[in-house]
Amino acid sequence: MKRFTNFHSLNVFSLHLDVWEYEWHTHNFYEVIFIEQGTGMHLLNGLRFEYNTGDIFLLTPEDAHAFEIQSSTVFTFVKFTEQLFFELIDNPHAKEAVSSIKNAILNTNNRLGSVVASSTDSKYLFDLLKVLQYEFRNDAPYQYAIALSVFKSMMLYLARHRNESALLLSNANDRLQAVLSYIRLHALDAEKMKINALAATFHLSPNYISAYIKKHTGLSLQHYVIQIKLKQAEQLLLQNNFTVGEIASRLGFNDASHFNKLFKKYKGVAPTAFRESDKQ
Repeated sequence: MKRFTNFHSLNVFSLHLDVWEYEWHTHNFYEVIFIEQGTGMHLLNGLRFEYNTGDIFLLTPEDAHAFEIQSSTVFTFVKFTEQLFFELIDNPHAKEAVSSIKNAILNTNNRLGSVVASSTDSKYLFDLLKVLQYEFRNDAPYQYAIALSVFKSMMLYLARHRNESALLLSNANDRLQAVLSYIRLHALDAEKMKINALAATFHLSPNYISAYIKKHTGLSLQHYVIQIKLKQAEQLLLQNNFTVGEIASRLGFNDASHFNKLFKKYKGVAPTAFRESDKQ
């Protein structure tokens, strides 16, 4: 997997693409991705979901992703490093704001899809983006100071949006979706998928969350995670870019033999047979 490196604390640029030319990758920076135009699929941490015009994605250095473009897409990237947080801190209020921003980035449960749900929220953030782009294009007095201020406003809005969203997780359905979204997001992280770690994340007892997952999915946590991994295995097999061994390693199976046995157990055919059947 390729890792992209950014040496500037804040960078803003756009790409108009008909084909995504970059391989699956991670970064040494954070990024907010604005979809100004287009449709397609976003591949994030081993999962796939649709993107559309107006979507906004928030990624951390731990996230691995790529895009599959279905219609011509304009991506605008706002990339920033840890150094930017230090540049934003200029008074006690700013320090509190930066803490809120970092918390929103690192703990959001919405990173499987767009970080804003309503068109009003999206328009407000796209308006801020236009100001940020203007400052980056023009060499004028106080350019960088204004850019930092706009960026801070953008990130605080996302932080506020996350906090407001968190308040809505009060009924059972919202809690269920939060738990299942978290599992789908971190299915490849063995430590986070330990029942005690998951229980601590949602402030529930291990016994309760085990029963909770089984009640609402019909599966134990272990089997639910396996189903997520096998679904992603199907997609990787159909892409024909990886060997069975590489897929087993990517999805966290002990070895190719273990992956083969599980795949055949749940899908009824071996991985290679599944791949070949799609070609017929």
